Amino acid sequence: MSKVILLDGGMGQELVARAKGTPTALWSTQVMIDNPGMVADVHRDFATAGATVATTNTYAIHRDRLVGTPWEDRFKDLHTMALAEVRASGASVIAGAIGPLYASYRPDLHPDADTAAPIYAEIAQMIGPSCDLILCESVASVTHAEAVLRGAAAAGKPVWLALTVKDDDGTKLRSGEDLADVLPIAQAGASAVLLNCSVPEAIPAGLKILAQSGLAYGAYANAFETITAGFLVDKPTVDALTTRADMTPSAYAAHALAWVEQGATIVGGCCEVSPAHIAEIANQLRAAGHQIV
Repeated sequence: MSKVILLDGGMGQELVARAKGTPTALWSTQVMIDNPGMVADVHRDFATAGATVATTNTYAIHRDRLVGTPWEDRFKDLHTMALAEVRASGASVIAGAIGPLYASYRPDLHPDADTAAPIYAEIAQMIGPSCDLILCESVASVTHAEAVLRGAAAAGKPVWLALTVKDDDGTKLRSGEDLADVLPIAQAGASAVLLNCSVPEAIPAGLKILAQSGLAYGAYANAFETITAGFLVDKPTVDALTTRADMTPSAYAAHALAWVEQGATIVGGCCEVSPAHIAEIANQLRAAGHQIV
């Protein structure tokens, strides 16, 4: 049986659900500002469920996201706030999240690698000392992968590259490029390669490709029906997305166990994957004889 690293679930959606307010374009960042201690509570709940890695609430903290808000000049303060929350939770392994510039699932907006790499490097240098690894999330194109890996290297910590693929074709990045085209870039700059924030059904085809990398690999999917056109506008809010009623903890965990059977050694959840989902993955992993590490 396998040794499996169990990631946490969807911090942003969990925060939005707990805050019970109207979602804003600042998403989980605004919830963290308005509700001190809530992020630490979510980290603790995922750990209690069985997660062995805590992912920082820094995915959406980018200078471009803060333009026009009262927090435009508080970029560093917000990262400090997120890092304080994860430390307060008592997490033993911390993954420093770096999300995409400008918007998720919008590779058409992403700058060229020479422009973007220093922007990512600023974040990596800021959060690196407080993290055990850097997790580059929702990477949607080859250019995005090159840029974020170059930037993340500035942290001096191991880097995991998490790629988002088309919901109807797990062999294609959101950009339409072949997932396989990222492998040489990943091999040069990452210690693990993952699939994230795509529907669970798209994951198996992508894992077959990641298995060719020679790196540790895995997946953490979302539980949305699909990424809608309404979410692909400027400054979207998460209420443009619909949760899948069929993606119960048991159903999601069954997908995760299938990924492990494919050779994945890192699994977890993305948007709409709650502590209950992570707890069920942990239960099913142990029942199948796997060791969570």
